[in-house]
Amino acid sequence: MKIGIYGQHYQEDAAEYVSGLLDLLHERQVEVVFETRYYKDLECHGLLKRSYTCFSSFFDLNDSYDLLISVGGDGTMLRSVLFVRDLDIPIMGVNTGRLGFLATVQKGDITRAINSVLDGNYEVRRRSLLQVTTRPGVEAQTEVNFALNEVAVSRKNTTSMITVNTWLDDEYLTAYWADGLIIATPTGSTGYSLSCNGPVVTPATNAFVLTPIAPHNLNARPLVIPDKTRIRLTVSGREEYFLVSLDSRLATLHNETEILIEKAPFSIGMVYLTEDSFLNTLRKKLLWGEDKRN
Repeated sequence: MKIGIYGQHYQEDAAEYVSGLLDLLHERQVEVVFETRYYKDLECHGLLKRSYTCFSSFFDLNDSYDLLISVGGDGTMLRSVLFVRDLDIPIMGVNTGRLGFLATVQKGDITRAINSVLDGNYEVRRRSLLQVTTRPGVEAQTEVNFALNEVAVSRKNTTSMITVNTWLDDEYLTAYWADGLIIATPTGSTGYSLSCNGPVVTPATNAFVLTPIAPHNLNARPLVIPDKTRIRLTVSGREEYFLVSLDSRLATLHNETEILIEKAPFSIGMVYLTEDSFLNTLRKKLLWGEDKRN
């Protein structure tokens, strides 16, 4: 088996767990390939007992990889997607951060989780992505033009609201007068969209969510639409420029820019142990239905 490992940086409180992970993979005779910068960071802190080969970008990976392990929090999981893209390499998240909604394997549970995966006791669940096209192209500023969680447009360098004109399949919807607008996947429905009062959408649902950010027109509410919908946006406001973010990767666009958002032509595989479920995660991570009276 061949496994890639990616993390954003060395974490002292997770060092013993990462070391244990590497020992276990070595014991199980797994070929391990590190992301270059993470490898150098761990090496600098004296955590590595062996030498490993490395990859630096998407172009260094191929279909010989069976799995990519993301070590960190949900932000690290989102960055992992940039390496995998459309190669169909499943991603497993080891949570060494805080919430860990996407990174479901807790650091204290690494041994059991890795053994389960190596023994074939896991599932790969597909997650849809959003693809963004702009004129001029947004990928020049954001590395790639897709997002696993959400695409958001928001105001820049001003406290004034912006107007986001919105069309669905070329039919005019409305003009959101707000701080911005979030277009979220089911995966992203528990992220930024949720903090702006958007609905929780189960991952297997074929839908996207439009959630306005602090709308001034108070009758503007989150809207769930089929994921085959093509969304077109234009932005106007007092400033000439606005921000667009793809999973936190920011780009600055001129108000004359037209944005087209649609379902990406590929999906991401995420690894879950067979006993894991989205509803369990809701209860544990978001304290779903938590009430001291229960």
